[in-house]
Amino acid sequence: MAEIGNLKKIASQVRRDIVRMVHKRQSGHPGGSLGCADFFTALYFDQMHLDASDFDMNGIDEDLFFLSNGHISPVFYSILARKGYFPVEELNTFRAINSRLQGHPTTHDNLPGIRVASGSLGQGLSVAIGAALSKKLRNDNKLVYVLMGDGEQQEGQIWEAALYAGSRKVDNLIATIDYNGQQIDGAVDDVMPLGDLAAKYRAFGWEVIEFDGNDMQAVVNTLELAKTNVGKGKPQLLLMKTEMGMGVDFMMGSHNWHGIAPNDEQLEKALSQLEETLGDY
Repeated sequence: MAEIGNLKKIASQVRRDIVRMVHKRQSGHPGGSLGCADFFTALYFDQMHLDASDFDMNGIDEDLFFLSNGHISPVFYSILARKGYFPVEELNTFRAINSRLQGHPTTHDNLPGIRVASGSLGQGLSVAIGAALSKKLRNDNKLVYVLMGDGEQQEGQIWEAALYAGSRKVDNLIATIDYNGQQIDGAVDDVMPLGDLAAKYRAFGWEVIEFDGNDMQAVVNTLELAKTNVGKGKPQLLLMKTEMGMGVDFMMGSHNWHGIAPNDEQLEKALSQLEETLGDY
């Protein structure tokens, strides 16, 4: 297990990468990306069994991750680069014409670490279930992870997939919902309230764990706990409470930073709050 302090340092650098990428192109989604930096860091630098130097689309004998809410690509690209899937300097090309790092992850440019195009919300859970079933057929004991947004839970396909996974006991699947309470049009509770999400997933046959997604120790502990439940007949649902814009005070807690880029002055203010730990690209 990685040292919590080291994971926090990586997460800080990832947050710097996020605001710098979105600022440079004046386009992107910083809020949710910042909120999920701790989760991605713990997953890729501590919890998942993977080999960044030998990526292939099949992912046999390694853990798989799928990003369903693909608009938070800045955090995903930063993590993949910092883990060694592609050069960190390539982050400079975020959202540029002909770049591999488009606003929503795609597969046609063969970007290591990306196994499915995402951004059309509601689809990632279905993809992850298919991958988990494939591993079962191959007697591959590695796990499948997927991250979804809370606003994304308003999509009907999510609930078809959730019903299927619970009824078919897809117990090598660990799904996480980023529950920051915000979506592009405002607070989730104002747009379409989700009610008791934990109770709903439990009713569909899932094991549910709720935790603080901006507490690195809690993130690591929860992922470890979820792995102890694997193979016991239920898919895992991690209900992760986060703060949109976490780490940058003027971005925190508001849907306004869902898809808005900081200006020059705001970038400097943001960077002053985030420690540079691995070196900026």
